[in-house]
Amino acid sequence: MKTTLKHIVILFFLGIMLYSCSIQKFIPEDERLYTGAKIELKADSAVKKVSELKTDLKTVLRPEPNSKFLGMHLGLYYYYKNQKENPNFINRWLYKQLGQKPVYQSDVEVYDMQEILRNRLENHGFFYSTVNSSFTEKEKEASVTYNLKVPAPYKMETYKVDSMVSPIYADVKDLSKNAIFKKDMRFDLQNLKLERQRLDSELKKKGYYNFNSNFLLFEADTNQYKNKRFDLFLKLKADVPEKAIVPYKIEKINIYPDYDLKDSTNTKVARYNEKSYHQDSVYFKPKYLDEFITLKEGEFYNPITSKNTARRLSGIGAYKYVNIQYKELDTSVTGKMGGLEANIFLSPLTKRAIRAELQAVTKSNNFAGPKLGLTYSNRNLFKGGETLNISSNIGYETQISSGNNLGLSSLELGLKTELIFPRVIAPFSFKEDFFEYSIPKTKTSLSATYLSRSKLYTLLSGNLFFGYVWNANRYITYEINPISVNYTRLSNTTETFEDILDNNPFLKRSFDQQFISGLTFSFTYNEMVSSNKTHQFFANSTLDVAGNSISLFGKETEAGMPKEFLGLQYAQYAKADVDFRYHYNFGRNNEQTIATRLFAGYGYAYGNSDVVPFVKQYFSGGPYSVRAFKIRSLGPGTYNEDEDPNTNGTFFDKTGNIRLEANIEYRFPIYSFFKGAVFADAGNVWNSESNPAFNGKDKFTSNFINELGMGAGIGLRVDVQGFVIRFDLAAPFHDPSFKEGERWDFRIDEPVLNFAIGYSF
Repeated sequence: MKTTLKHIVILFFLGIMLYSCSIQKFIPEDERLYTGAKIELKADSAVKKVSELKTDLKTVLRPEPNSKFLGMHLGLYYYYKNQKENPNFINRWLYKQLGQKPVYQSDVEVYDMQEILRNRLENHGFFYSTVNSSFTEKEKEASVTYNLKVPAPYKMETYKVDSMVSPIYADVKDLSKNAIFKKDMRFDLQNLKLERQRLDSELKKKGYYNFNSNFLLFEADTNQYKNKRFDLFLKLKADVPEKAIVPYKIEKINIYPDYDLKDSTNTKVARYNEKSYHQDSVYFKPKYLDEFITLKEGEFYNPITSKNTARRLSGIGAYKYVNIQYKELDTSVTGKMGGLEANIFLSPLTKRAIRAELQAVTKSNNFAGPKLGLTYSNRNLFKGGETLNISSNIGYETQISSGNNLGLSSLELGLKTELIFPRVIAPFSFKEDFFEYSIPKTKTSLSATYLSRSKLYTLLSGNLFFGYVWNANRYITYEINPISVNYTRLSNTTETFEDILDNNPFLKRSFDQQFISGLTFSFTYNEMVSSNKTHQFFANSTLDVAGNSISLFGKETEAGMPKEFLGLQYAQYAKADVDFRYHYNFGRNNEQTIATRLFAGYGYAYGNSDVVPFVKQYFSGGPYSVRAFKIRSLGPGTYNEDEDPNTNGTFFDKTGNIRLEANIEYRFPIYSFFKGAVFADAGNVWNSESNPAFNGKDKFTSNFINELGMGAGIGLRVDVQGFVIRFDLAAPFHDPSFKEGERWDFRIDEPVLNFAIGYSF
């Protein structure tokens, strides 16, 4: 074994050497490949944090050498291969993904680089530094070394604000009290820039509409000192426009709730809460729109308030564009105050819309069929930004393989009505500035579903909920539904289905819980909205609690039996789950992504229930889960339906009250809007209390790691401006339903094709 490993290592390094030689043969005779630069820094004893200074200086080194992977210039290699007369398709594709143009010694402008390094040192206060350079040359490679001699830095003695005209002088002097400048601080140009930007931002918040950070000037005076000390002064540049040094107040606010560029501006004007609303007929009632507008007449201009107003108006859901424009009034600037007119132009979305969606559904029990969904939306329904969504769906599935279930079918009909109010509807009120970032939305929903499974049963279910959704900031969202009611009614059961329930008491009791009433709470932290970030984090936590308030009114109709409310058995449980995701984006324009996900969930039945209702249990497998297993086919635990003599292959989903999953996926561009993926998934569901119907194989134990279903595969995505159609082909390589010792088997000849809309995580 050791000899074999030794041979592998030797072959590996031999391969790298041969690879390097293959690169060198492409390098022109009069050139050397540039391999990078290093900095040798000799600093005065007074210089602090030398390693940090050296790291900063390295950031300006140019050009960057060609990158390597495991010591190999892959990008350079595919660049040279692509220079052939007729490169094949694979070489062209690899060049597009990895190719890099070679960087030669002749591309390095050492004298320019020396000036840049010297300038960077002066920006940090190290004046009169010296920089020189030298090349280290090999036959086909060259590198450069920059030698820097850094003297002691200049340090600040005092910081003062020079006299300025009124009224800006008083504001600048007050704001400068919070400056970062302290005695003995090293001179640093970056700190000066940051302070100018800070002062500009703070002055604008005080109404200085026309101010610009470039109007501020820092001067360092060393004339009074001989020991590298300086006094720092903040001044206004000469000839700064008068309108830039006075604050502006918003004198008038005009709102156009139904703005169209084609429309005439001659509209009716109505005053409400010191704002002017321009609309011929009432498109949006001012009393409802007014709470989204944080601008006020008579207050100083503030860009933060303007942004808040634009964001809140965009969040209503009734407008396509929100445009806030400021106009300087003709009133002369007196040296003390200026005036602005704020115009808010709101362009509505199409009032009514219909969306259709057609899906092809396949399930673990070999049932397949089409599903059609239609959604009708009516925006600004009551002229207060309300949105009405009415959606319906019809789905039909039939058994497509031979066996006991041949001829079985499933028909599902659904209807859902959702009404969203862009404000809080509650018996209590909030302070005006309580929801600074955004105003919560009130959501109400009523839905009904009819499910008929031939030769088995008919299930009628209804759902009602009332709750709120609130964006606390750009990344954090809260959702709470204090009223969540679910009702299910099982009917038209056949003898076959009754036998199934008799053999599976857990399943029977989960269907007996006809009435579910409780509350749900969800917290979401989502950095995925910042598409340009290299590191993106996502976290979602959901809590679902049912039956506690209803239990106060429950009655025991029969000794030893569950209590009832309004003649119905009610469920009592608590369910919590967490979903963590991390995306690492890299490559050109962050086009490549390594996406990871970890999910954990647990449901606990208590009080009136000894099992979590069937509709609230977890399942694993499918396009948004472990993709190598069909939807709802994985688990629970190590249960294997094929080895169970008591099952007849009926089409029940495999569920549990515990779920664990982990996923990793590498995403990359292919061509245009086609993108590819390579992924691996792991997960399963279990029961905390063993279900006799699963022969004890469903119980969660400390051996759960060895009971995870695992699979890997490849995927194709069609991504058109954020709308993603996803195809994933995956095969299992660890199946917990098999006997120990037989679970590790990459069944690449038994792949599962998943079709879905949107990314899995």
